[in-house]
Amino acid sequence: MTPREVAALLAYVVKLDPRLALDDQAAAADRLAQWCDLLSDVPATAHGWDAARVARDHIARSPYRIQPSDVSRPWHTHKADVMSRHVGTFEPTTHPEVDPDDQFGNAYVAALRSERLAIAAGDRAPTTHRALTAGPAAAEVERRLAALGEYMPPSVAQALARYRPQRAERERLARADAPDPLTVPCTWCSAPQGEPCRGRAVNPRNEQTRYRPRSKPHPCRVEDATAAHLSRHNRQEAHA
Repeated sequence: MTPREVAALLAYVVKLDPRLALDDQAAAADRLAQWCDLLSDVPATAHGWDAARVARDHIARSPYRIQPSDVSRPWHTHKADVMSRHVGTFEPTTHPEVDPDDQFGNAYVAALRSERLAIAAGDRAPTTHRALTAGPAAAEVERRLAALGEYMPPSVAQALARYRPQRAERERLARADAPDPLTVPCTWCSAPQGEPCRGRAVNPRNEQTRYRPRSKPHPCRVEDATAAHLSRHNRQEAHA
């Protein structure tokens, strides 16, 4: 932040927490110099970052008076998280200035370095796995698949559905993006992932126990699958 931005942040902080107000001009100047020194590498705003919001959240949640480190530490944590989500792949379409025939690769290295510095500074958003699989290329793949159709025609799949109800149900859940109980093991009957739950039956003649597939999963398996489904969606949204 520039000294002007730090002064504006300090004024906002004092407005929220009047305990920080200083009547002595020398002490106020010393505090401003301290904040400028510690926040010199912290931006006021960046992609997914707002220093004023961080300061406000600290004042709202902590009983201790805010220090410049209460703003700088969250910034470095935020920057590390952003860089960890950046896949770091080189996308030629975003760097038309790079000559693909450059045999030394200097322009390529410079473009990657510039890109990473911009992301670390918060000037641009990271390129995540979700962005790579949800962009124009992914849309083109979906369009071509829709034009070509599936390997098995839908009419054939519908005709076979009555003979393979479990597969048909799993396909229905997948299309609806709903939890699939068979994606997790069952903690009740120990059925592994991908296999149906098992029911126990005792033969009255020899009293031997037999296990046979159940048409419906056990309730605990449905709950576990729902929790895993929600957790996976939350992770995807957090990395988006």
